Amino acid sequence: MAKKVTGYLKLQVPAGAANPSPPIGPALGQRGLNIMEFCKAFNAQTQKLEKGTPTPVVITIYADRSFTFEMRTPPVSHFLKKAAKLEKGAKATGREHVGSVTKDQIKEIAEQKMKDLNCATIESAMAMIAGSARSMGIDVKE
Repeated sequence: MAKKVTGYLKLQVPAGAANPSPPIGPALGQRGLNIMEFCKAFNAQTQKLEKGTPTPVVITIYADRSFTFEMRTPPVSHFLKKAAKLEKGAKATGREHVGSVTKDQIKEIAEQKMKDLNCATIESAMAMIAGSARSMGIDVKE
């Protein structure tokens, strides 16, 4: 018989850096989950990723206080900043341009993010990512 799901918890945790301090500890602790078990499992699964990469996680919480988690791909903004070699986006979007990315870089990002995006084709995913780049003050070059 399947376990009864009592809830879901969404967190964004740096790859390889899960520890019991806030925000992870309090979020899991108030739901009665084993914090160290999550930290060890998450760090083991993310050891192949670049350390510190923000990784979205959806934790499924069951009635018997057990859990499973599913990792997603890092946010589009992380990939765009990495491609444009930036620390952060523009302060005044629309008026300030801080970097640029090529169509090839956008296609590469779209291919990586395709499973997490709500898009049917790679072209629509590229359009979505190009829009995110413009909102961050990053120019899209041919």
